[in-house]
Amino acid sequence: MANTLLAHCDWGRDPAKRWMAAAVRTEGVWQITRPELVGDTATLIDRLHDRRKEAGSVLIGFDFPIGLPTAYAKAAELPSFRQALSLLGHGQWADWFKVAGHHSEIGRHRPFYPMRPGGTNRAHLLKGHGLEELVHLLRECERATPDRQAACSLFWTLGGNQVGKGAIAGWQEVIIPNLARIGLWPFDGSLTEVAEMSETIIAETYPGDVYHWIGIKRRAGWSKRRQSDRAGAGPILLDWIAARPVIDAQAVSSAIQTGFDPGPAGEDQFDAMIGLLGMIAVVEGERGEGVPSQSLDILKWEGWILGHQR
Repeated sequence: MANTLLAHCDWGRDPAKRWMAAAVRTEGVWQITRPELVGDTATLIDRLHDRRKEAGSVLIGFDFPIGLPTAYAKAAELPSFRQALSLLGHGQWADWFKVAGHHSEIGRHRPFYPMRPGGTNRAHLLKGHGLEELVHLLRECERATPDRQAACSLFWTLGGNQVGKGAIAGWQEVIIPNLARIGLWPFDGSLTEVAEMSETIIAETYPGDVYHWIGIKRRAGWSKRRQSDRAGAGPILLDWIAARPVIDAQAVSSAIQTGFDPGPAGEDQFDAMIGLLGMIAVVEGERGEGVPSQSLDILKWEGWILGHQR
């Protein structure tokens, strides 16, 4: 069962910062629609299924972490990521999603920190988890590469590059309520294998990786927050799309040329589109899924970023 609808959600804790770009496959061609607000997450999966024009699976990409660092998962004695999702928020894990307000509250059953700024630092997070180096709180796919710096730890919840609060919202609003009906890539197998067992596949994405694939060079001074800089990348995006007959981007070409909306939403729309193009590249076989096949920890606990290569 092949994918017939792709959607990439540029995620944020604030629903106003959640933008989605989608592509529907019709007779072998991906027809891209203009970015839109994700909207009600309780109905998101059903709404996307309603938009399909052919039988097949829906693949949804989210740019929040989907997985747990191995060092944490082993210390917490969690059986697997999928099984952990059914435990978190209940019983001894009841406070798991509650961000620690004081470093003394950090532990295996309350791993996120801090609730607010003021007298906080990453050393508190390490001490609370009984670790010596921040790298132990990173999954392998989050570590630095020649093309990008290391990501922020899942459990750190302060600052502009933090991902913890977005992950909390995404797991609680999308993944856990739908756990029985979704396939989780790569925990449940390759994209092809997961599509055979589920009509809905959820995968982790990272637009920051896709910039490099497409050829957008984020030189010094360039910022996706500026519409002029996004518009400057437009010709690169349009040339990349034009070289691929399987993509019909007529509905979004003008938005790409102008750098999307001039307000704060413009950068979210831009990343939603970048992430979608990366998903198309993987689904069409232009780029491999990227999961290191020799790592059991990745398939059991950590997960992977779709298309990420080390």
